[in-house]
Amino acid sequence: MHRLATARRIVTTLGIGAALLGGTLFAQMKTARREVNIAAASNLTDVFRQAGTQFEAATGIHAIFSFGATAQLTQQIENGAPFDVIAAADTEHIEALDAKGLLATGSRAVYAVGVLALWIPPGSRAPIATLADLARPDVKVIAIARPELAPYGAAAVESLRHAGLWEKVQARVVYGENISAVKQYGASGNADAVFTAYSLVMKEAGKVIQMGDDTHKPIAQALGIVRASKNPEAARAFTEFLLRDKGRDILAASGYRIPR
Repeated sequence: MHRLATARRIVTTLGIGAALLGGTLFAQMKTARREVNIAAASNLTDVFRQAGTQFEAATGIHAIFSFGATAQLTQQIENGAPFDVIAAADTEHIEALDAKGLLATGSRAVYAVGVLALWIPPGSRAPIATLADLARPDVKVIAIARPELAPYGAAAVESLRHAGLWEKVQARVVYGENISAVKQYGASGNADAVFTAYSLVMKEAGKVIQMGDDTHKPIAQALGIVRASKNPEAARAFTEFLLRDKGRDILAASGYRIPR
């Protein structure tokens, strides 16, 4: 009986030890999971979610995205936000970060050229077939991202000025913090027309009118690796995926023009 009790204690002790060891190993495995934190312009919401899935399948690195207006993301990095990569909706903010020494040397690159689009949601009551139709009296609300924050918003204002329409429609313009928020104005029925990224509405119901390159400055979009990144290898892997790997095909299929 004494031997049996002793054996039971040994088995119990081994079981507890194995459980503790298993728990420790599991915790270590979770801790060891490779991740990369990416600050991404709002126009990239759909395409980066798709790219992130394929990137993880190819590399085992999990991409965590924080989407927002380029100016706001830039400010967050200037204030020490723990991002590894920033993918902007323009080149100017990336150049500014680089000039301040906040990007890794040589990591700055243009990964795509965005396409501005005018989206007329399916619930819009205004018969809009061309850009000029925005001046019609039955067009009550036009949604645009804040031009001081979002490059697509700046391009929208530039396109309207180019067409001689800005003064005619300015009083009907409502602003969103970024183009995802602006798209929501249209989706919720609160805007008759929305200026946003073609990539966000190319598969949406309603009407989509692409703005010509001659109506605004090219929306060249640049990225960079944050100098203070704690995951520089994962950051490099993600930027390489976008610049030279399958990411290029994903961007192209999502309505972006790809630089050679």
